[in-house]
Amino acid sequence: MKNYKIAILAGDGIGPEIMKEAVKVLKLVEERNDVQFTLCEAPFGGTAYFEYGHPFPEQTKKICDEADAVLKGTIGLSHEESEKIPVDLRPERGALLPLRKRLNTYANIRPVYLPRELAHFSPLKPEIIGDGIDIIMIRELVGGLYFGEKELGVNARGLRYVKETLEYDEEQIARIVHVAFRQSMKRKRILHNIHKANVLKSSVLWNEIVEEVAREYPEVEVKHLLVDAAATLLCLKPGQFDVMVMENMFGDILSDQGGGLLGSLGLMPSACLGDHTAYYEPSHGSAPDIAGKNMANPYSMIGSVAMMLELSFDMAKESKNIWHAMQSVFGQGYSTPDLSRPGCNVKMISTGEFGDRVVEELRKSG
Repeated sequence: MKNYKIAILAGDGIGPEIMKEAVKVLKLVEERNDVQFTLCEAPFGGTAYFEYGHPFPEQTKKICDEADAVLKGTIGLSHEESEKIPVDLRPERGALLPLRKRLNTYANIRPVYLPRELAHFSPLKPEIIGDGIDIIMIRELVGGLYFGEKELGVNARGLRYVKETLEYDEEQIARIVHVAFRQSMKRKRILHNIHKANVLKSSVLWNEIVEEVAREYPEVEVKHLLVDAAATLLCLKPGQFDVMVMENMFGDILSDQGGGLLGSLGLMPSACLGDHTAYYEPSHGSAPDIAGKNMANPYSMIGSVAMMLELSFDMAKESKNIWHAMQSVFGQGYSTPDLSRPGCNVKMISTGEFGDRVVEELRKSG
């Protein structure tokens, strides 16, 4: 029997609620397969700061270091609560970015997927959605503007100023581009390279590296596209995209736009991969306004479990079973409130009910 150790970082806001549903699915997967999951819960985020004095405590670091994979919930507090925490110790700066750096999870993979049968969830017109949306967005995750040197001060003229550095080297670019090409080889073999080379020197180097790496994948057609044009075309003609690769900040923005195409970030799980380990998380925020109300959508959290099973534990069949189970729940007309649209005629269910129905559908699969 295989035994995998998973660090469970439930996080803030709705994080513990949706994590509970993810654990339900993991327990069933464990029952159905010759596998054992050792779940190691650890504090992480704003609530960890208030309890332990740091959003990424030492005991959590140790658990993550020893885990085969990390399953992370949402982090972040209300504005009022965040103001009680020093700026550099707020969850995003004090926990999330250090986690990425510590595990060196340089490749963020976010599926933007909505089959035609569920097109009513999207704000886009049916004729725009066509046969559905099926895009893989690949974002470099540990470089660029977010990780560069930062300076805040007052200049010689007495004016407050800020300076932040965007830095990449060719090795950082090449490794994420290889991830994108390998994904393209598994799909339609069309790769959109997203850049801003008409303005940014960083994009000029990025594009040079893309062209160099492309020689190793002659079967893949590369299409270069400015990031602002890509944002427009995602709304006007999303069906043209298959795999998209981009630097950190572009990926942050466009992948959230992807959630808008689907109708909710609640439909976007993600994988953050390094050479030795990975963490998996929903792409949405912690929604403190609905925390504790049992109305959050656990789809992204459960979908992150599906990605973990496939990418970290080589359990592709069970991963597909989970995706199918979640789509079946939606297909039966059930939904959580975040996906409610006038005239959709969906049957509203709670966070816990959604998780229970996914488990029920999963039991039916072979």
